[in-house]
This record gives sequence, structure tokens and C-alpha cells, in this order.
Amino acid sequence: MRGFIRPRWRKPAWTVAAGTVFAAAWIIHGGRDWWLFVALIAVATVTRAFTFYMWAGEDDDIGALAGSRADERQKLISLRSRALACNLVAIAAFIGLTAAVALAAAWWWPFAVILIVTGVGYLFGLSTYGVAREGTGDDADTGYQASSPASR
Repeated sequence: MRGFIRPRWRKPAWTVAAGTVFAAAWIIHGGRDWWLFVALIAVATVTRAFTFYMWAGEDDDIGALAGSRADERQKLISLRSRALACNLVAIAAFIGLTAAVALAAAWWWPFAVILIVTGVGYLFGLSTYGVAREGTGDDADTGYQASSPASR
């Protein structure tokens, strides 16, 4: 998908796709005043997509993030922000689970599911992005002495 969608259009396209799916959920849900929620979602989606498109045209940090052309520093800031958000979600889920268990409430299981998904995601991240197996050093005991670049 990244090949045929220009970087400036990527975030607006994802915003429109997510808004469409959420509006479709309200249409399927039905009930009284479903059209009001769908209209509100449509306005918010179009506004957010337009904002992302306009930001992507700017030549600053926000424009680089909105235009999918972030450098390493911006990607690291984004990664740290996601890690903080994940930690806060895990803490909130633990507090909710603890409160539900203390109250002997039947609504404990969504918090447990969130904790399980967070834990599995963390373990999957460790296995995917973990430290690679390191090779031997230049002067390791391999039976051969490493040659110096100056002696060549």
C-alpha cells in the first residue's frame, strides 16, 4: 500500500478508512438517532483528514510526521510516546481489574483482556525487535589472528 499512496496522503487515507469503519459500525448498530452519530463521525473524519493533509504540506516537525517523512529523531520520539501510552494503558487496566475484583463485579474481564493483549504484545515485541545474536569479535579465540587494516 505504501507504494501507490503518496506520503502526504497516507495519514488522511488511514483516517478516512478508520472513520468509515466506525461510521459503518453505527449504521449496523442502528437504534434511535444513529444518523446523528454517523454525521458527527463523518464531520470529524473529514476535518481530521483535511488537517493531516494540510499539516503534511508544512516544512516542520509536525509536517514531517503528518507527511510520513519523519527522520530518526522524530521516529524515536514517536516510539517513546507509544511506549508511554502502552504503559499508561497497562496501569489503567490493572487499576480497573483490581477495582472490579475488589467490588466482585462482573465487568472485570475487559480489563483482563486488555492486560493480556498488552503483555502478549510486549513479549511479541521483545521476540521481534530483541537483541540479535552477536558474532565473534575481531580478536576472539577463533584460531586465527585478526589482521590489521594497516598491514594490508
